[in-house]
Amino acid sequence: MNLHEYQGKEILSSFGVQVQRGIVATTPEEAVEAAKKLTEQTGTGWHVIKAQVHAGGRGKGGGVKLAKNINEVKDIASQIIGMNLITPQTSAEGKKVHQVLVAEDVYYPGESETSEFYMSVLLNRSTGKNMIMYSTEGGMDIETVAEETPHLIFTEEIDPGVGLTGFQARRIAFNLGLEGKAFKEMTKFVFALYKAYDQSDSSLFEINPVLKTSDDKIIAVDAKVTLDDNA
Repeated sequence: MNLHEYQGKEILSSFGVQVQRGIVATTPEEAVEAAKKLTEQTGTGWHVIKAQVHAGGRGKGGGVKLAKNINEVKDIASQIIGMNLITPQTSAEGKKVHQVLVAEDVYYPGESETSEFYMSVLLNRSTGKNMIMYSTEGGMDIETVAEETPHLIFTEEIDPGVGLTGFQARRIAFNLGLEGKAFKEMTKFVFALYKAYDQSDSSLFEINPVLKTSDDKIIAVDAKVTLDDNA
């Protein structure tokens, strides 16, 4: 069973994974109220309006837009709610958008550059082990990365009898080129992500992108979660 982004983020957050915070809205008026509430809670000045449909590539189809003030929140929500969103993963008719996630802006300026990574946890059926797949090329289609630059995709297989080890989490952070606070935050992120996957009976967790913010936090900006139908 596929979950919407906001539902996947709720699961992640419940296991201690830092996520881009947001509030779901079904009307432009609700989106405005959500934006105001989010500003109170997080201090964010800008808001990201994201269509909630079961399809990747929402940004390419116009389903993810940045609002720089409250008027833009209402205008963008009006455009997205009710639209038929067509992405590379939908049919030619697209999918009708019934709700949006109004989310905080996490790409704020700071002491360092932001970086985007790809990370997923899934079952490697050929070995019967869980696997973390990750890449420095976040924000891109992982299929494209695999085809054009396969050397930029790393995998970490986890022995079910042992679980994820500290060495493996540190190796992931190292391969992603992180150091200092960001390195420590990524190891914590990986442990929390794997725990969420393992204990929620999921068959896939895909986070694209995982963001290193300008102040070295590690945050799940998007979340694709598939629960095992037998769970």
